[in-house]
Amino acid sequence: MFGQISTDIPGRLDRLPWARWHWMVLLGLGTVWILDGIEVTIVGVIAPRITEPGSGLGLTESQIGIAAGIYIAGACVGALLFAHLTDRFGRTTIFLGTLALYLAATLATAFSHHAWYFYLCRFFTGAGIGGEYAAVNSAIDELIPSRVRGRVDLAVNGSFWLGTVLGALIAIPVLNMSMLPSGLGWRLLFGLGALLGSGILLVRRLAPPPESPRWLLIHGRVREAEETIGHIEATVREQTGRRLDPPRGRIRITPRRYTPLTEVGATLLRRYPRRTAVGMLLFVTQAFLYNSIFFTYALVLSTFFAVLDDDTPWYLVPIAIGNFLGPVLLGRFFDSVGRRAMIAGTYGTSGVLLLGTAALFQAHLLSPESLTACWMAVFFFASAGASAAYLTVSEIFPMETRPVVISFFYALGTGLGGIIGPVLFGHLLESHRVGNVVVGYLIGAVLMIVAGLVQWFMGVEAARRSLEDVAEPLGAEGPRAV
Repeated sequence: MFGQISTDIPGRLDRLPWARWHWMVLLGLGTVWILDGIEVTIVGVIAPRITEPGSGLGLTESQIGIAAGIYIAGACVGALLFAHLTDRFGRTTIFLGTLALYLAATLATAFSHHAWYFYLCRFFTGAGIGGEYAAVNSAIDELIPSRVRGRVDLAVNGSFWLGTVLGALIAIPVLNMSMLPSGLGWRLLFGLGALLGSGILLVRRLAPPPESPRWLLIHGRVREAEETIGHIEATVREQTGRRLDPPRGRIRITPRRYTPLTEVGATLLRRYPRRTAVGMLLFVTQAFLYNSIFFTYALVLSTFFAVLDDDTPWYLVPIAIGNFLGPVLLGRFFDSVGRRAMIAGTYGTSGVLLLGTAALFQAHLLSPESLTACWMAVFFFASAGASAAYLTVSEIFPMETRPVVISFFYALGTGLGGIIGPVLFGHLLESHRVGNVVVGYLIGAVLMIVAGLVQWFMGVEAARRSLEDVAEPLGAEGPRAV
């Protein structure tokens, strides 16, 4: 057991000026979202190709939806498993293992000849990606100064869409049947995804991110925490040429070796029930919307607009750009205007725009180009809101529970929304009826609007506040919030 200690480490991290060191942290940790974007895009754009008899796989539309759901299930399982390990062994220890799992499973997917094998590979690919979510989000939020935590976190989570653009651009020549046979191009895409992941693995090996001083502190490794923050401060001073402001305040905490899952559950359900309800709703709604649309968009284009399979990646690129620009351009307002208003506004606005898109689609007033423009508008706002959902659950719960809480919300929220959505849309698309697809769009729109309203009335304002101020540590002295 550890005795209670007094520390100013959180304040020392929050008062640091932005330096090249922060960019290196983002480079080493944030690139996982690029990989996830590549993965989702590859499966989306190859969906029409691998349903063809000559593809060597020959899945049906509903099986495409099942494969997407299995990928999400793997991500949920990986998030829960590796979050527990992250709490025990630290953020940086888990990074290489989860990335290696992703690389192996992605490469193995390229050799799929049967549906069951394809499903199995997708499950383990998702497990590797899901395992990174909790560790990476925890580490970034604990290392980034509070005054810019919102915009940085949104930009990192929004980098998913850089992966989407990259995956779509790679897919354009690879899926061209005049260049490669239909049974080979989609396999090369998975091989290229593994190759890109190997580059990220190399970056992490050459420039490993530091362990979070906050994690070291709460696990009783006080000397290591002091050495780590001292090295960070020295690096930042050297890179900026500035004297560091004195830290604000100290906190008293009782370190622990780990936090039992029973205590995590009590924190969610008894100590912060309102925060738990809001976080879960934000995750479920954004997961339903995104996984429903993006895993099946290529099938919508080919089914209702007769877009050639080779051309579908071109329609994903502008949507991905809109998704990336949303968090980047709106991110600073999450720090200035605040989390509560901006999350509510982005969720609600995207829901209203989706209602309009559904009405135009039902009236047969859209072309492939105009539908793509509608999705650009919808997801410009939805992307900022969805990225903020990860930020929200990372910063509104005590630091002892952070990785497990992130993984819980990701697993349960994404499991409900991310599995049900693609499977439902796969069956709706199989009917080849516009009205059925519109029903799916309406469900997504209503969910986003409801989530926005709940955030407005029940959300927590965490902008420019220390993590320990938003949710004091479990072992800290002082009053407890609700």
